[in-house]
Amino acid sequence: MAKETLLWLIRDLPPFTIFEGPEQGQGVLDRMLPLLIAQMPEYEHSIVRVNRARGIQMLQEPSFTCDPTLLWTPERAKYAYFSSPTMATLSSGLLVRNEDQALIEPYVQGGSVDLKRLLTQSTLKLGIVAERSYSASVDEMLRQLPDSAFNRHYGTEATASLLQMQQLGRLQLVLGYWPEVRYLLNQQGADTHSYHFYPIQSVQPYQLLHVACSDTPLGREAIGHIDKLLPALRRDTLPDLYAHWLDQEQREAYMQRAAELADDQAYATP
Repeated sequence: MAKETLLWLIRDLPPFTIFEGPEQGQGVLDRMLPLLIAQMPEYEHSIVRVNRARGIQMLQEPSFTCDPTLLWTPERAKYAYFSSPTMATLSSGLLVRNEDQALIEPYVQGGSVDLKRLLTQSTLKLGIVAERSYSASVDEMLRQLPDSAFNRHYGTEATASLLQMQQLGRLQLVLGYWPEVRYLLNQQGADTHSYHFYPIQSVQPYQLLHVACSDTPLGREAIGHIDKLLPALRRDTLPDLYAHWLDQEQREAYMQRAAELADDQAYATP
């Protein structure tokens, strides 16, 4: 009997997937996905490279498609079926060049930025990746702002392109994840000490990633199998893979928190 083919959607998303360069194939997902595939021999597996917009489109189609690094949002839950969380990661924040910090200081309190007030009361534009989620709470905040507040990028290397625009002074604000932007800035030869990364007010410091499949009988069946494999991975493997990409201070705090989140109740599906 022929096996069903499971399409895994991956995108260029360091430090989860690294498509090229000296650390090619060493990302968190680059190393996690083979572990999942090896324990799911009932399927054929095919890995497909997509950008975020195309990946979301494919999840909405009645195909046997799974994304191994997806944030849960109410909108996505309408068409995708989510696993229990795979791992906790650092939440998104605002990247600003040191020379532009004075522009946002009026909106910073206790080291965190009031992003909604900043984008409402200033003329600065925020660079974001189209169709990407920055957490349910941040997405909701962004939805309340006019489209003129954003510079949306749709390309395959969208975050890298936004960072280049920022380096050239064409864009002051970029929304992103520090491990990702630090990796990309290093790849671009930029000095990471020339930037400041601000947490966003009222946003939790960590967020949870999931595997999500098209909400079809095959997709639900696959998630049922994946949920049985995840407890061991998130306890023994995934925290170390992710912590490798953090700086020393972040790494210590993260490993302590990851151990707490390995508790099954803490990992309740939203």
